[in-house]
Amino acid sequence: MVRELAAYERAAHEVVADEPALAAALFGEQPAVFAHVVEGPDGAPAGFALWYVTFSTWLGRHGLWLEDLYVRPEHRGRGYGRALLGTLARVCVERGYGRLEWWVLDWNAPALGFYRALGAVPQDDWTVQRVDGGALRRLAGGA
Repeated sequence: MVRELAAYERAAHEVVADEPALAAALFGEQPAVFAHVVEGPDGAPAGFALWYVTFSTWLGRHGLWLEDLYVRPEHRGRGYGRALLGTLARVCVERGYGRLEWWVLDWNAPALGFYRALGAVPQDDWTVQRVDGGALRRLAGGA
């Protein structure tokens, strides 16, 4: 489903993760990333939520960062996305986490509407920054 998500987000060319890498991250000795999978009526995976723990210095508490939420197109509109987000909200409440956050692509109007209906609020004052590839290696060498 990771490749399906990447294709949906118009970024299939960026996927380098494979099954062994994902298995090591999710099920290794010290997992730092977690996943919930929802099954469709036939028992096959219908969607997933991949997340990890963050920390807010403003709150002085941990939070949960939703890295990816994906429901296969044929299963959308059945409540699976809401169920996955509800599960993550319960994790936050049960563990005393202060927030549940994620990114959404600006052009993804169906997702934006869905999230607004759940009470999500955009954080328009923040701009995502990223260092990767050669810039990451240069930065690491220049520290």
